[in-house]
Amino acid sequence: MPQEVNQGFILTRQSQDRFGRTCITLWLKTATGAVKLEVLDELSVFFVTQLQQDEAIKVLNDASIKVEKVSPLQLKTFTQEPVTGIYFKSMRDFYAARDRLKHHKIKCYEDDFRPDDRFLMERFITANLSFIGMEKANFQTTSDQTNTTNYKAYSKAKCKALPYHQADKNIALTMVSVDLECSMKGELYSIGLYAKENGKDINCVFMIGEPEATELEYIHWVESESALLSAFIEWIRVYDPDIMIGWNVINFDFSLFQKRCDLLGIKLSIGRDGSEPYWRENANSDQKFIEIAGRVVLDGIDLLKTATYNFPSFSLENVSNTLLNTGKKVKDVDNRVQEITDNFHNNKQDLAIYNLEDCRLVWLIFEKTQLLEFAILRAQLTGLPIDRIGGSVAAFTNLYLPKLHRSGYVAPNMRDGESGLVSPGGFVMDSLPGLYDNVLVLDYKSLYPSIIRTFNVDPMGLIEGLEDDKHQRNNPIKGFDGAYFSREKHFLPDIIQSLWLERDKAKIDKNAALSQAIKIIMNSFYGILGSTGCRFFDPRLAGSITKRSHELLKITSKWIETEGYKVIYGDTDSIFVHVGSDKTQEQCLVLGKELQKLINTKMDHLLLNEHGVHSQLEIEFETHFSKFLMPTIRGLDVGTKKRYAGMILVLDKETGVERQQMVYKGLETVRTDWTELAKEFQQALYLKVFNDEPTSEYILDIVERTLAGEFDDKLIYRKRIRRRLNEYVKNVPPHVKAARLADMINQEQGKPLRYQNKGWIEYYITLNGPQAKEYLTAPLDYQFYIDRQLEAVADGILPFVGSSFNEVTNKQMGLF
Repeated sequence: MPQEVNQGFILTRQSQDRFGRTCITLWLKTATGAVKLEVLDELSVFFVTQLQQDEAIKVLNDASIKVEKVSPLQLKTFTQEPVTGIYFKSMRDFYAARDRLKHHKIKCYEDDFRPDDRFLMERFITANLSFIGMEKANFQTTSDQTNTTNYKAYSKAKCKALPYHQADKNIALTMVSVDLECSMKGELYSIGLYAKENGKDINCVFMIGEPEATELEYIHWVESESALLSAFIEWIRVYDPDIMIGWNVINFDFSLFQKRCDLLGIKLSIGRDGSEPYWRENANSDQKFIEIAGRVVLDGIDLLKTATYNFPSFSLENVSNTLLNTGKKVKDVDNRVQEITDNFHNNKQDLAIYNLEDCRLVWLIFEKTQLLEFAILRAQLTGLPIDRIGGSVAAFTNLYLPKLHRSGYVAPNMRDGESGLVSPGGFVMDSLPGLYDNVLVLDYKSLYPSIIRTFNVDPMGLIEGLEDDKHQRNNPIKGFDGAYFSREKHFLPDIIQSLWLERDKAKIDKNAALSQAIKIIMNSFYGILGSTGCRFFDPRLAGSITKRSHELLKITSKWIETEGYKVIYGDTDSIFVHVGSDKTQEQCLVLGKELQKLINTKMDHLLLNEHGVHSQLEIEFETHFSKFLMPTIRGLDVGTKKRYAGMILVLDKETGVERQQMVYKGLETVRTDWTELAKEFQQALYLKVFNDEPTSEYILDIVERTLAGEFDDKLIYRKRIRRRLNEYVKNVPPHVKAARLADMINQEQGKPLRYQNKGWIEYYITLNGPQAKEYLTAPLDYQFYIDRQLEAVADGILPFVGSSFNEVTNKQMGLF
């Protein structure tokens, strides 16, 4: 009887030796629930050159390391050397063999892939798969009862790739938001859980304490910390979520769960099979990683960063206020630990409300930003585990390696491609400073991916292209730094092309999460090829992208200037063109489209005639600035780079009327290390200049009111302490001085030290130097703020209208 074919989405994967052989375990979510797949007898493999094959086998035999199979293959290295695959039945033998051969200076290729990763990768499986297998009877035994598990298990499973758009739409991942409250010493007070099911809220707070009369039905009272943890573990078992989310949830919440369970002798058995988590730590940071059988923990902070969100602070208070316009249910955010402790002892109802609200805010942030959808789609597109942080190199490898093998190559090792060459960064031309009317911005759409597609920039394509050039065949495409690229043998251009088409479709379908996921993946490919952390790194690859971009932007600039317009700046993929002060808005919009068409037509002809390639480059008319400022470097006459301001007209969707909108790039308004006063001053002053309004009266008013203390609440600096305080020795910046002084006061008052191990600090500059906001004792140094904040901002624009900050303020002083 044929076995039934099922579909599933991969939640977790693991490899381990069992009875002397490798067992790969895949936990899936299917339309009917969770599934545990066991893939048995998968062999681990690495490669050596056939020249070193006999020596390698002798070394392993001498060390009594069991080799399952030795097989010369139709594969070769990037240096054209044929290789042999050496296969192992157990991971233990695989790792022992790898280490032994390295000790004997025998080079192994692809010896750093886990069996589960290779199993999926070689089958082109990303996140969705179809499978068959032998279903096993399931039960798990606890100390007092036998429970039927909430999943099905299959042994001897066989799996096949399933493209994400063919996946069963009935497979939906369940999610719960988790948050704990505790004392400063880490003693647990309560655990909050929040989810939604069929549109209804699921609210739960486990609270230590005697039952109290309350209208909050979601509070469940427990008598001790042990009972609290046991109740949490049981809730997870019964509700059975696929995804658990939170804020710093791995490094803090789950880490503390583990510590308290260890201290109290409780098993943190939150795996779907009743197992405990497996923990890993990053040797180069404080980052921890948790693996739970059949469940995934997603941290909101890490996932927002992966999705390229950026905030001055990633605190839950700041992010929820920014995205949701609401904050935490606590009166004093800065001293919330003390308030939490006070509430635990005196007002447990308020503590429960606060605990649950933190869970709810994280859930709402995930909803608002489609973070879960983003994580799922990223996994489906790349094969990365859904909880993987970063992972651009791994994503590229997942997509590229199986194609490479099928074309007869094994992948190089780290640092195989290194040489003395250095590839430059993006093209940034010297700017022409000034205050302009009518500046058009023309932008090359996804320039680096377009160059890869146009010129076939590709790791294997480089190797094949160099062979073509060496043997004078097939007319390879010439790159930079001696690079040549094959016209036929390559994968990366096709991978990008398929992603490009998927993104275009996602835009049409208005699928923002998918569009963002694809954009991030595509844009990462240049960085990967230029990173020594990638096995495919070769400076000729990165150089053939960036140097080509320099060449193309210079050519484009010449074409524009030939038309009689002035290019005032260029940056990576954008060109800023001053088209004259005598044109109307309508004329500028028409001209932008004309330049767009002209450049695209000329580029098509140029690349076909000079390189024999069909251009995948597309320049777009992006923006018309009716007013535009390109400032100078402070104190010099030289124009800045990556810093400008401009005014555009946008259509108000509510009124249907065009309105002015300011755009700032790299200036004080969009920087986190300037005061609110400086930002507001810049915005108002620039608007006046751009609208040809007088500025002197406004400047004097702000100065006078600053001296009068009216803006004290806007003079706070906020900066990140990037190292431990004791690591600042020679150069001690103001914010570190403020932090040291604050923690000295904290120590004297018997309070916890806040600033020793990195973090953020808010502080003022006073007549006695920098002081933390919470320990302000000296008068503010208003002259410092006027000189360093107001004057610095004003003199970024006033010289272009024949004035200066000193001229304005000195005239006023001269009246007295």
